[in-house]
Amino acid sequence: MSKLQKVLKISIITIILLVVLVIAFISPLTKYLVEKFDKKYTGREITMDWAYLNPFTGYLHFSNLKIYEFESDSIFFSANGLSANFEIFKLLSKNYEISDFTIDRPQAIIFQNQEYFNFNDLISIFSSNDTTAKKKEPVHFSILNIKIINGLFSYREIVTPINYFIKNVNIESAGFRWDADTIPIQFSFLSGIGSGDIKGNFTLNSKTNDYRLAVLVHQFDLNIVGQYIKDLANYGTFKAFLDADFKSDGNLIERDNVTSSGLVSISDFHFGKDSLNDFAAFDNLTVCIHEVSPKKFIYFFDSISLKHPFLKYEKYDYLDNVQTMFGKNGVNVTAANTDGAKFNLVIEIVKYLRTISKNLLRSNFKINRMAIYDGEIKYNDYAMGEKFSIALNPFTFTADSVDKTHERVYFNVASGIKPYGSLVLGLSINPKDSSDFDLKYNFQKLPVSMFNPYLIKYTAFPLDRGTIEIKGLWKVRNGQIVSTNHLVIIDPRVGEKSRNKFASWLPLNLAMFFVKERGNVIDYDVPITGNLNNPKFILRDVIVDALKNIFVKPLTTPYRFEVRNTETEIENWLSLKWEMRRNYLNSR
Repeated sequence: MSKLQKVLKISIITIILLVVLVIAFISPLTKYLVEKFDKKYTGREITMDWAYLNPFTGYLHFSNLKIYEFESDSIFFSANGLSANFEIFKLLSKNYEISDFTIDRPQAIIFQNQEYFNFNDLISIFSSNDTTAKKKEPVHFSILNIKIINGLFSYREIVTPINYFIKNVNIESAGFRWDADTIPIQFSFLSGIGSGDIKGNFTLNSKTNDYRLAVLVHQFDLNIVGQYIKDLANYGTFKAFLDADFKSDGNLIERDNVTSSGLVSISDFHFGKDSLNDFAAFDNLTVCIHEVSPKKFIYFFDSISLKHPFLKYEKYDYLDNVQTMFGKNGVNVTAANTDGAKFNLVIEIVKYLRTISKNLLRSNFKINRMAIYDGEIKYNDYAMGEKFSIALNPFTFTADSVDKTHERVYFNVASGIKPYGSLVLGLSINPKDSSDFDLKYNFQKLPVSMFNPYLIKYTAFPLDRGTIEIKGLWKVRNGQIVSTNHLVIIDPRVGEKSRNKFASWLPLNLAMFFVKERGNVIDYDVPITGNLNNPKFILRDVIVDALKNIFVKPLTTPYRFEVRNTETEIENWLSLKWEMRRNYLNSR
């Protein structure tokens, strides 16, 4: 071997040994320096199992990294590994670039107590308050190829309280360069509580705050919304799941500067007293958006459909089910809304929806199809001595081509009425003027006995039989009403007086003398005129019939008694009596 070869060989071995020695000593030195000066520069204690630094390639890795809460032994942030690649040669030109940055299995806890967050101290430390500092040559900083792998992030709020987390958080981004404005991000995560996942991509312009968002949501449990509702309600349970395929372009500063499209669906929605007693529920609400842009005055929906909605309103001796839950006159909601130190997601969602819909009636709105299928609306009144209950079931609402450019928009409602009866309603409205509409309605076969709780309370007399039918036709132009309303009560029969000390007394039999016509029918036409703010009821037909009964009925009293006795005898012959513990029917 020549002398030159020996020198080269020794030199190479020496360099390799120096590199190994530098790496071997600088890595533990890095760990030592980080753990020694952590509180001085961050105010937090930082620990790790081991560190690896290669000063020649710029590769840095921390294993089992832990950052603790401020002056606490609780962990604020941890990760199985944190790795970064620094471009060494670019440092010479004050161009600081991290070509790769990866965090493996991070876990972080965000803690909030009113306006205090557990990272406020870090913001304070790394925010410069020196406004007198001399201007320096700008530093070029870039961080590229960012990856967060299988993270878990928790959020805890002490006042409301909120305890929520997301898991399997994966984030990838090409990163940002000092000479570029756009930051692209791809993300995905699972719901920590319950089922569901979300994935999508987000692009932000750091100078203009413009953004683009595309997100795909699958059966995501909205448990966190229920936690915020508990801050507004005295009691109650909430359940719902979200599906979406949604795109949006907007600006982070201007809330109404947003253009959205896609499909949003909420399913298995339940809200009520407890898990078995719903006040509101539905199987599925689907909104298919073609384009919505409040700033451009565009609201174009392909369809809005609601399947099997359920709504129950109950009135008690004191308040009702809504005020019992949210406080008298909604005092709980008002208190949460006026508390500037407390964040409530439900209130913020409502405010945002109000912001983006404020221009709806002044915009070019269009909904190709609106529908409510198989609905149920129930009303219970417990404020009287006897419970009153009525329900619209099944309730159906349809509307096609709700378009501001059309001359008229048509809505149709059809529903059964429980315990008995039906409702049909048709509405034709001018989409440019809500005071210009035609309305046709028809209530049929309503048993008058269903209103006995009110009759007993205010008259002490029930009605044993009778059927109500109400029809009407309204034509409203510029708020001026021209309408006909026809009320028919067929065969009303007054029962025996109820011995209820809380009931008022009104001689209902005497009242029937004035209102019933021949054939045991109450038949009135009550036109309504005037305007929508001050309607006028024309009671001419009611007054004329009452006067007619005063003068005509006394003359026909013997005949009417004979007819009634004959009817009673026929009814008795037609009736059957089946007493308890008998195996046969009596004829009377």
